[in-house]
Amino acid sequence: MIVIVSNHTPEERIADLVRVIENAGNQAHISRGTERTVIGIVGQAEPKLAEQLRQMKGVENVVKITKSYKLASRDFHPEDTVIDIRGVKIGGGNLAVMGGPCAVESPAQIDEIARLVKAAGGQILRGGAFKPRTGPYSFQGVGVEGLVMMAEAGRKHDLLTITEVMTPDYVDICAEYADILQVGTRNMQNFDLLRKLGECGKPVLLKRGFSATYDEWLNAAEYILAGGNPNVMLCERGIRTFETYTRNTLDLTAIPVMKQLSHLPVISDPSHGTGRRELVETMSKASVAAGADGLIIEMHTDPDHSMTGDGVQSLFPDQFANLLRELEQLAPLCGKTFDTEKKEPAHFATWVK
Repeated sequence: MIVIVSNHTPEERIADLVRVIENAGNQAHISRGTERTVIGIVGQAEPKLAEQLRQMKGVENVVKITKSYKLASRDFHPEDTVIDIRGVKIGGGNLAVMGGPCAVESPAQIDEIARLVKAAGGQILRGGAFKPRTGPYSFQGVGVEGLVMMAEAGRKHDLLTITEVMTPDYVDICAEYADILQVGTRNMQNFDLLRKLGECGKPVLLKRGFSATYDEWLNAAEYILAGGNPNVMLCERGIRTFETYTRNTLDLTAIPVMKQLSHLPVISDPSHGTGRRELVETMSKASVAAGADGLIIEMHTDPDHSMTGDGVQSLFPDQFANLLRELEQLAPLCGKTFDTEKKEPAHFATWVK
């Protein structure tokens, strides 16, 4: 249930409404828009409470929300959420680009890739320190050492960092070194992990499960939001279908649908979404045209020898730089602002596709 009040309503009146809601055993979440303020009620809101609120001064309307996800719903929060991390804004018409390898392999590797991401105009360095793999004998990442390597590379090249966290036990250590914590597709419904991320407060990128419906995806986000962490991004990374030509099927429809259903920023992962290097650039641009607030793209200096074996979906540095130059031209046409003012000059001629 939501309570809609005018922005001209005095703060003391809003405080009275919150007091009534909380005295009835519910939580009140205030969302301030340009024209109205919405107070979301989380809990067992009885019809009697709705009638009481409807009659209070300053209340324009009380609306029952039937969706199982409340805080993630645009009904609760009509305006786009903008996540500001040290000046890098994600959501609200801004386009953010995250680039880097599937896994951190060595200090030299992640430092060079960070330099190239920065030079191309990217704002965020991605890299996995802990790697969930389908097979138990596959490379599982370098662990905490990888977090340290990536944090140092991020600081050196003035980039934010994002890394995947796999279990509740790893949340604190990952949050110590990374700016954004990523939940992988296999963990979208790891509810203990989601609850822990709700408590930590660090921005979270929540990838869609490879067989998850939109409703399941948004309810997973609700776990984090309900824990007190409002800084959640939704990431479409491809779903499992009957098609085998691509690694997954990138569901571009999910981007505008999520923008309709939710206020949370939507990120697209064309690397995992296709699994094919030659499709990443096209699907990146298609994602932006569909309304994505950002992209998370795999890029490697030597993808054919990547330790994870995911090199077939990783761009070469020159491809990554060329894509970002094209995004600079595309973003304004799609109503997006792509801030690449901090980029440094670089030469990519040595990198051969």
